[in-house]
Amino acid sequence: MKTYLRILFYARPLNKYLVPFVLCSILGSLFSVLNFTLLQPVFEILFNQMGNVVAVPKPATFSLNVSNWFQYYFVQIVINHGKLKALQFVCATLIVSVLLANIFKYIAVRVIETFKARTVANLRQAVFEKTISLNLGFFSNERKGDLMSKITTDVQEIESSVGRVFNALGKEIFMLVFFFTTLFLMSVKLTMFTLIIIPVSGILIGTLSKKLKENAIEVQEKLANVVSLLDESLGGIRVIKGFNAENFIKSRFKAQNFGYRNALLKMYFRQEIAPPFSEFMGILIVASILLYGGSLVLANQFELKASTFLSYLAIFSQVLRPAKEIANAFSGVQRGVAAGERILSLIDTPSGIQDPPNAQNFVAFNHKIEFKNINFEYEKGISVLQNINFELLKGQTLALVGSSGGGKSTIADLIPRFYDPTSGQILIDGQDLRNLSQNALRNLMGIVTQESILFNDTIFNNIAFGTEASQAEVEAAAKIANAHQFIIENPAGYQAIVGDRGTKLSGGQRQRLSIARAILKNPPILILDEATSALDTESEKLVQEALAYLMQNRTTLVIAHRLSTIQSASLILVIHQGQIIEQGTHQQLIDVEDGFYRKLSMMQTQDTKTDYAKKG
Repeated sequence: MKTYLRILFYARPLNKYLVPFVLCSILGSLFSVLNFTLLQPVFEILFNQMGNVVAVPKPATFSLNVSNWFQYYFVQIVINHGKLKALQFVCATLIVSVLLANIFKYIAVRVIETFKARTVANLRQAVFEKTISLNLGFFSNERKGDLMSKITTDVQEIESSVGRVFNALGKEIFMLVFFFTTLFLMSVKLTMFTLIIIPVSGILIGTLSKKLKENAIEVQEKLANVVSLLDESLGGIRVIKGFNAENFIKSRFKAQNFGYRNALLKMYFRQEIAPPFSEFMGILIVASILLYGGSLVLANQFELKASTFLSYLAIFSQVLRPAKEIANAFSGVQRGVAAGERILSLIDTPSGIQDPPNAQNFVAFNHKIEFKNINFEYEKGISVLQNINFELLKGQTLALVGSSGGGKSTIADLIPRFYDPTSGQILIDGQDLRNLSQNALRNLMGIVTQESILFNDTIFNNIAFGTEASQAEVEAAAKIANAHQFIIENPAGYQAIVGDRGTKLSGGQRQRLSIARAILKNPPILILDEATSALDTESEKLVQEALAYLMQNRTTLVIAHRLSTIQSASLILVIHQGQIIEQGTHQQLIDVEDGFYRKLSMMQTQDTKTDYAKKG
């Protein structure tokens, strides 16, 4: 119940939907029940049980008792126009009543569908916004497919569940109330006997609910596994084909897919026990009533006339449908509860990186970035950085070099606060980054990574990403990034779609678009994370020219794979196993005998000579 109350929070204002839904449900249920009460006078006419008809007094004008008004006009027509006209009157009234019942039911359905759509849209938006706002450390520990499953299939499951609950608690409950009220008015003795169906069904549903919730949680987790594997398979399709691993990945997917199928069937088999059992109990009671009441009617020992008894049976037979719907709703609702709990657990996840209440929202970079005694761990006990100290002055270029896994990218990620250090301080112009607004801090920075992140959108939108740039501004940035020429050679120009993750472009083209995006932002601080290491020589030359322009008059942190690209850096830090083991300019580090940097430089020089020899 608590889960559903939280979900309903996303449908505010509730009164806008609940009031018209309840009102239309009441009226629709009322007219539906009235349809069956009209059967009694029809039976009386057809079975010729009316005898001498006596006029009834006209109800008061303010009376809201529909039955009294109908009885008054019905008797008047029988007296003045005969039984045939009375039958016609009943049939006409029945048609109008059915029409009104269905009109109100249709309006109720429209209201509840609007309510469901609003709830689900707001909930999905909240889940997405929460997911995007979480820090990078969260995504390191979560499967992307599981997050996608929560945003799509789990939210969709809640939509179905919310509709079931409101139909059960709204329309179907009202139907039951009106039906049983009518039945009590017709015969208290018989109706008390029929009420056994409700506690029996309730006991059954209560027994199944706990098991169904466990099954539902298992089903959602199995489905998340399927989505995760699907996402990984489509993202790595080139590797799958390159290693002839189609059969291997097919078997993995089959195992996950059929595991989901088995869990789903297990849940469905339990879920579907309640409705047929409720229906069987209902039919059993109808048969018992028919046997008991019918024997009394035949023996002329019953308080009801045959026509009234048939009307009673007709009305009670309709009790089975809302009872079955309520049983369905409460047995099926557990899947929605399980999905809701998974979604709310994500919404409740605190971000590891948060702004303080008094965070500064405007930051200008004037002097330097300073790392003071920085230590960092991704997981407790597994040290990544130890005692990192350096200064990056405004206008300088600082390069990080070293072996893979040494901690270079981690240092770069700490500056825009993708992560916070385990201990120590990172200062910008003397202010601790943790006291600054993340948005204000990141507005100072442009980031170009080794993997060019592009979206399946137009070239224009990828360059202008997150801004309201004009066509002229985008083109100017593309020209500086050496991208304009290949863009205009495409028939669609700047409106060309780059494909999923930019697959329609070469590596060099993707990287130049990333640089153009950074140029357009015009940040005072630039972070380049091995921006050219994955490029061929020709593409690297074009990208290096673009980067050279981008780095002019900017404070730049460069993570370099090729040492030739950072020889002019103001300061080079050599990072090895999370520590700074050497620092200085290129020439200073080359002059250190047996130095780590010198060894790296000699190795790359030798590799370059070997490459030229092979080409020669």
